[in-house]
Amino acid sequence: MQNLTAASRELFRRSPDECFDSLDALYQRCQADKERSEDCWHWAGELRPVAIEGRLELEVGDKGAHRLNDWSFSQLCKIAGVSKDTLNKLRSETAGQVLVETLPGGSKPTQVLSFDRTLRSIHGASYTRLHNLDLLNVVREFATDFQPPQKSKFNGGSGLYCGEQDMFVFLIDPLGWAEINGETFAPGFFLWNSEVGRRSVGIQTFWFQAVCANHVRRFTSR
Repeated sequence: MQNLTAASRELFRRSPDECFDSLDALYQRCQADKERSEDCWHWAGELRPVAIEGRLELEVGDKGAHRLNDWSFSQLCKIAGVSKDTLNKLRSETAGQVLVETLPGGSKPTQVLSFDRTLRSIHGASYTRLHNLDLLNVVREFATDFQPPQKSKFNGGSGLYCGEQDMFVFLIDPLGWAEINGETFAPGFFLWNSEVGRRSVGIQTFWFQAVCANHVRRFTSR
């Protein structure tokens, strides 16, 4: 027997807009994200940092300037080989010039995922994207009886989370309780993914027994 803390870590690191009351609500969010996101390929030389109204943006080919979120800015700094912390201390014009001089040129293609004029991620040619929606379609098809556990008393977190960087899902089968050595357990699983490369897709299955208010749960791993 053991306590798994992954759900508790997710509970306390998520903002309210990343928490979902039901699997359907999470599904609708992921569906909207996929429908409104655009995945395009551009040559490295078509990505041009620019300063606009005191902020650093990235011109993407003929699609114009796009804003950078925290994750895509971190990726851009990594590609350029410069410190994110250092660029954050510079004026946007100076930071843009640093990136102009350090971003690699050449003819290598780059994957750019955008959402309403904001860049969600920037990747090289070898990256393969798995959309959260496609993963949830598998869940809806094969885990039809699974549901999230009771909500936490702290901030109402239900175990269903999705933000700009990743998704985390915790579900149990409320109809699948079984007795093991005089104790009752229900099958359950954690599922996680990132459309932008923040983490790899993964799953952990277990037998669920109980949950406390901070979402540390008592399980036996399968």
